[in-house]
Amino acid sequence: MDDFVGNKLTEWGLSEWIPTFKEQGIDTESLYCLDDQEIADLIPTVGPRSKFKKKLKMLKKEQNTTNPETVDSSAEGRPSTSDTSDKGKRQSDLQGESSQWQSPTKKQRLANKPGSYSEEIILSDVKNIMRCVHQKIPPRDNKLNNFLTKKIKDLEMDKREVVGVFGKTGAGKSSLINAVIGVKNLLPSGNVRACTSVMIKVEANMQNSKFEANIEFITKEEWKDELWFSKNFLGDVDQESDQKDDDDSRDIVEKLSALYGEDWKNKSPDDLMNDKYFKEIPEFLLSKGKTLTVETAQELSAKFVRYTRSDPKDGDGKAVKRWYWPLVKCVTIKVPNNDLLKHVTLVDLPGNGDRNKSRNKMWKTVVGSCSTVWIVTDINRAASEPEPWEILESASSFMGNAGQCEHIHFICTKSDHIADSDDHSAAGVRALILKRNDRAKKEVKEEFSKLKEVKKYFSDESFKVLTVSSKEFLKQKRLDKNETEIPKLQEFLQDLNDCHSETLNYVSGARGILSLIQGASRGGGDDIKTAVYTVLQQKMSDELDKVRKPMKETYQAFEKCLSEGVENSKSSCEKHLKSVINPPPSGSGFHRTLKFIVEHDGTCKKKKKGKQINLNMKLSSCLTESIDEEFKKTFPNEGECGPFNGVLNSFSLDTKMMSEKTEYKDVELQLIFLSTEEEKIKTKLNKIIRERKKMIYSSLTTTIETNMQKCYDEAKQIKGPGMLIKMRETIENHVHGSKDVMFQKAKAVMLKQLDDLMSDILDNLEKTMQESMELSLKTDGVSIPDFTLELVMVKNHYKELQGSSDQEPLICAGPPSPAAAQLITN
Repeated sequence: MDDFVGNKLTEWGLSEWIPTFKEQGIDTESLYCLDDQEIADLIPTVGPRSKFKKKLKMLKKEQNTTNPETVDSSAEGRPSTSDTSDKGKRQSDLQGESSQWQSPTKKQRLANKPGSYSEEIILSDVKNIMRCVHQKIPPRDNKLNNFLTKKIKDLEMDKREVVGVFGKTGAGKSSLINAVIGVKNLLPSGNVRACTSVMIKVEANMQNSKFEANIEFITKEEWKDELWFSKNFLGDVDQESDQKDDDDSRDIVEKLSALYGEDWKNKSPDDLMNDKYFKEIPEFLLSKGKTLTVETAQELSAKFVRYTRSDPKDGDGKAVKRWYWPLVKCVTIKVPNNDLLKHVTLVDLPGNGDRNKSRNKMWKTVVGSCSTVWIVTDINRAASEPEPWEILESASSFMGNAGQCEHIHFICTKSDHIADSDDHSAAGVRALILKRNDRAKKEVKEEFSKLKEVKKYFSDESFKVLTVSSKEFLKQKRLDKNETEIPKLQEFLQDLNDCHSETLNYVSGARGILSLIQGASRGGGDDIKTAVYTVLQQKMSDELDKVRKPMKETYQAFEKCLSEGVENSKSSCEKHLKSVINPPPSGSGFHRTLKFIVEHDGTCKKKKKGKQINLNMKLSSCLTESIDEEFKKTFPNEGECGPFNGVLNSFSLDTKMMSEKTEYKDVELQLIFLSTEEEKIKTKLNKIIRERKKMIYSSLTTTIETNMQKCYDEAKQIKGPGMLIKMRETIENHVHGSKDVMFQKAKAVMLKQLDDLMSDILDNLEKTMQESMELSLKTDGVSIPDFTLELVMVKNHYKELQGSSDQEPLICAGPPSPAAAQLITN
């Protein structure tokens, strides 16, 4: 059985029959040849058999309709890539703005023409071929065989694009996500009160046809720490009656009441850790995750609501005693049969981190991994509402220099909501809505232009504004679908999937490996191999120098910037410190904010105001400001230019050009392999650069935080009269005494990480290409079977993915492998 058959059985909800199909050897071709008796033998149970026959009939009908020229008795069921009209819709010019909504990167789409396989079929075919090739490579312990085995295993790569969705409760995030991915009632919306601290990921279920929710909890130790702090904090509040209704205390009361009802008020933290409170979630006590699995989106929504929201009633209308969101770190929702989520994860994010350390760490990691961010707000106050702009400002450095975000979409929801007008005609209301939407877009863009801190990381070109209506997208009473602008977001997600191109990467790598095998098995040509090896050795030395030089210049530029940053930090750190721990009088209760800062190692999230106090970031601000411009220039999130990504992308041994020349015909296959290896190592190193640059930028604040930890720990021990003054003095004395060392160390740590990255890039590049050159040009594979047919088949698939109709004939010297034999008739 091949992957296509297994995937179809899973998609149709018949995964329990996979072992039977596998045992009977049902592959793609034989699937389409099954008659009624054979189906009855495979699936003797009437219900599943009827479902299978209906699904198979629909699949055959789809093939006959979309790909009539290729349907015959021998290859009846090769489904086409996708519906032509659907692809045309995605590529259409929406409201004259197509030039602004191009693919995030260069798209690799499969040619939509009669006779073309879908990417799903191609990937399945090539994986089957490489599986058989792997099995036929002799298990001899030599360099070439070991190398080939490793390369085949390394073909499997999966990368997901992450889209972060920010917005306050009631902004319409849930309705937006439901509408965009086309799944009604998945995320609860409406009157249910959302929790702002739980992160919700939405991605495809690639394993089965069920709706699933995987719930990850914080640890018992973390919850116990929160209980101790919360009870002590509220104890202080009780002594100050004028502060009982402040944001921090309301936040704590809401959290404790959700989980414990009224029980928390007269019990100690140890009492509140009693197992009786967690009987329904034993996974929390066992430090395990909890998985919910159901048939429909509505069922799942009703089940997981208790882990993400607060409301007096659950999905069935029955009273609910406990809400478990205070214990939840993240909920991952898996949606079956959803193409938009195939390589994309949507993440509903809290605005600016969390007071819980593990949730805050996860928040930073996810925000840093977002390639796109959606800021969602109600259209009626899109430009004037402070919270979305505060979210954008507070998260901008994590998305920018410390992240990989390329696109910010400011999404104004509920665009169909309009005040009463004199003209009640459909055309009049529509015109009024569109006019208001245009005005909102203009106002939002004007507001964005004022954000100097955000614009350090993001240009006007990366910022787009949409006015959407989830309601009108579904009902279309006032606006047509395109005017709701939901299709733009769907097109964008489709483009993220398209540019991912897992299939092209896999097929290209397989083509390179098979080229190496065939080149090695031919033997002979020692003179030309030696000559080419010598040429490539010199070429590699020259190319490595071209990579090394701009990196060294960048290192020197950073060293200069950081030296200035260190001096500025020394002279201004005490002023920055005072602005955080001893601000101008702004009402009573600030000493409890100082307690929050101390207890949470320098940070304090102000829930209602959307801002986060971060003393460590404040102290490191002069250092980060000194390198911000140089860092963005060195590590642009687009990843196509700069002294790291740019010079790496321009690295070339010219093997592709050489493989096309007649004089190198005898080593053409080896050169093709080297060309694919070069692209693979550059792709791998670009990913390494993307991840390591986040750590390098964050290292400045991380080093300061590590240095400050000692004084936070000391301040936590201070109790009794004069506690506030003693806490301040402890922190001030530490900063004053360590400023000559602390900032210099942050500089040294960052430069060391930068130097390590430079070394790793050069070492990986040289080692990988050197090993590939030696094994392709200095080693013969006389013991390896002939894979000529397999190479031709993979080459043809590769050409098809590239949009070429030039196909090579399927001719081989010996018997084909099982995978090739089953595909040769197709």
